Amino acid sequence: MHVSRREADTKVMSDCRLDRARPGVGLRLGIAAATLLGMWQAAPGLRGQVPEALGESAALFEVEVDLVMLNIAVTDPRGRYIQGLTPEDFRITEDGVQQSIASFGEGNVAPRRITRTGVRPGPVAGEAELSIPEAIAGQLVGTNVFVLFDTSNFMYRSLVYAEDAIADFIRGLDGADSVAVYSFSRNLTRHANLSADHDDALRGLRSSVAGDETALYNCLLLTLRDAARVSGRKVIIVFSNGPDNASAVSPDDVGAIAEDEGVPIYVISTRALNRDPISSNAFRRITQRTGGKAYFAKTWQRQSEAFVEIRDELASSYTVTYYPEANPNRGWRSIQVELVGPDQQRYRVRTRAGYRPKL
Repeated sequence: MHVSRREADTKVMSDCRLDRARPGVGLRLGIAAATLLGMWQAAPGLRGQVPEALGESAALFEVEVDLVMLNIAVTDPRGRYIQGLTPEDFRITEDGVQQSIASFGEGNVAPRRITRTGVRPGPVAGEAELSIPEAIAGQLVGTNVFVLFDTSNFMYRSLVYAEDAIADFIRGLDGADSVAVYSFSRNLTRHANLSADHDDALRGLRSSVAGDETALYNCLLLTLRDAARVSGRKVIIVFSNGPDNASAVSPDDVGAIAEDEGVPIYVISTRALNRDPISSNAFRRITQRTGGKAYFAKTWQRQSEAFVEIRDELASSYTVTYYPEANPNRGWRSIQVELVGPDQQRYRVRTRAGYRPKL
C-alpha cells in the first residue's frame, strides 16, 4: 500500500500500475491487461460485475508512492514464527538509506504510530510525530485475503479435497480478516466478494464448478487489480494443481505489479507441478519477490498443512510502514529489512524486495 503524505488525512491511494521502468513491459502489459478486461466483461460468471470490481476505465495501474507498507515474516532456523519484536529490533533501508518507521503492528493488532527519533525510530515523549493518521491505521487491522482456486481440468479428480482444505483455512482465519473467493480455469469467476462474513466465503467456495484450460496468470492479474482497490494489508493465496497453458501475460510481469503494490502472493501446488521446472521456478520467483511463499505439497495432508502455515504467518507477521526519505531514483528501489539485536542474527526475515515509484 502506498499513501501520499499530503493526502493521507483524507484517503488511501492503493492502485496498481504498469512497470514503465523496464523497456517494453508497460506496453506489453497494457495490451494484455486491456485484453483481459474484455475477457472479464465477457466471462459469464462475472458479467455485470465489472463496474464494481474493475471500473470501466482502461486497465492501467497507477500508484501514489509516499507511504510504503511492508508485511514482514520472521522465523527461526526451524521455521517457527518469532513474535514479540519491537520497532527498535528492525532496521529498514531503501536503496541503502535508513528509513524511519511510521507505524508498527504485529498480527491483527492495530498498529501503533511511531515518532521520528533520528537514526533509530521509537516512541519518544514530546517529539513531533511523523506517522499515519488514525483512519489509515484502522485499515491495517486484519488482513484482506483473496483466495484464487484452480478449477481447471487438472483438478477434475481433486476438487472436493481442495475445497475442504480451503474451507478449513477460511474457518480458521481471525475474525478481523476479510475474505474473497475466486475460482479460475480459462476465465475468472468471483464466488464471494471481499467481506468479513466468512460464512459467505464458504458458501461461495462450494459453488465452484470444474472448468477447462488453465489461465492462471491472466486470472491472477485480474485478482490483483481487485486487491489493489482495497486499502490496508492484503494477500493473494493461489491453489493451483497444474501448469498455466492459456495465459496472455507472463508470471514475471504479474509479479512486478504485485511487488510494486505490496501484495504478497502465496502459492500452494502439488508435487506434479514441482516436476515441471518452468512452472515451479515461476512460482518460486513470483512468491519470493513479493514476500510470499510457494508450497509444493506431496499429499493432500501436506496441502492442508500449508494452508495452516499461511494462516499462522498472517497472524504472526509484522506490518510496518514508513515514509521514504528523499530519493531521486524513479526506477527500482531496493528494500532491505534487518534485525539489529545481537541474538537475532540467526532469524530469517522475509518481505518484498522493493518497488518502483510512480513516474
